[in-house]
Amino acid sequence: MSVAETARLRLRRLQSEDAPFILELLTDAAFLANIGDRGVRDLASAKRYIAEGPGASYARHGFGLFAVDQKANARTIGLCGLLHRDSHPDVEIGFAMLPRGRGQGFTLEASAAALRLGIEVFALKRIVAITAGDNAGSIRILELLGFRFDRLVHLTADGGESRFFVFDAADTPGERAGPPGPPALLNRA
Repeated sequence: MSVAETARLRLRRLQSEDAPFILELLTDAAFLANIGDRGVRDLASAKRYIAEGPGASYARHGFGLFAVDQKANARTIGLCGLLHRDSHPDVEIGFAMLPRGRGQGFTLEASAAALRLGIEVFALKRIVAITAGDNAGSIRILELLGFRFDRLVHLTADGGESRFFVFDAADTPGERAGPPGPPALLNRA
């Protein structure tokens, strides 16, 4: 089911048939370095990740991480969406792309669609983001979307610092940066 659409992309709910894609993405070196190991090692654990992660989030909150498909060829290139973790009270934006989806503006485009979905469909007033301290690409995307750096946080047992960003929907459009041309949203109900 498609939940949001942009000029080049479609965001849709993940299904068990997406297990090969999830296995590829969650074992990608950049994913492991910047996001972490989710314990996905084979198709069975990828299906479990879909059911217990995004699938459970759709059922509980109406949103979660969505598959990002290119419209031109229907290839799945990444994940993007909104997460509500038990570890903190805020809804968080998250994104990750396979190598074939990087460096072409897809992450910014998909993230803008997810942000609009959060604000316009789910009436969120505040959305946060957490990045590895040295993840310059993700930091740049968040800044372009209008997120502001709030503070450093320690979320891992090894004590490594992550950057915590905040987007306040009450800011006027003129006060925050963002990609031009807001994406069209589908299935607003």
